[in-house]
Amino acid sequence: MEKTKYSIFETELTVRPDDIDMFNHVHNSKYFDYVLAARYEQMEKFYHMPMEHFLENGYGWVVRTAYIDYKRALKMGNVIKIRTGILSINDKGCRVQFEIENAATKKIAADGWFDYVMINTVSGRGTSVTEEMIETYSI
Repeated sequence: MEKTKYSIFETELTVRPDDIDMFNHVHNSKYFDYVLAARYEQMEKFYHMPMEHFLENGYGWVVRTAYIDYKRALKMGNVIKIRTGILSINDKGCRVQFEIENAATKKIAADGWFDYVMINTVSGRGTSVTEEMIETYSI
């Protein structure tokens, strides 16, 4: 079976003062926030199926596992490019890869992946990803 190649999308953000920790660089937890903010924007802008669509229909994406490899520190005022793309998607969930690049240096500050599962927002239990969702996100 041939492996499907999914699109990678990019979002640009600027490191804010409230992202900085006591060591004068971006706190490790903020990298997760950057990826989630980028993904939220990309769901609407590129897939045309934003998070609100899922919520209105009783679905939600929940992070099951997250992996991040920190490579270089980011500092206040850095412009960053967050690239994300689906690695795999099926009826159980999806794996989304990411990398965060310092736009000035063009070097990767962090990369990794998130495993998401679909839940029913009423019951809070796992549910299947629909064929419509898989097709929409398989670009």
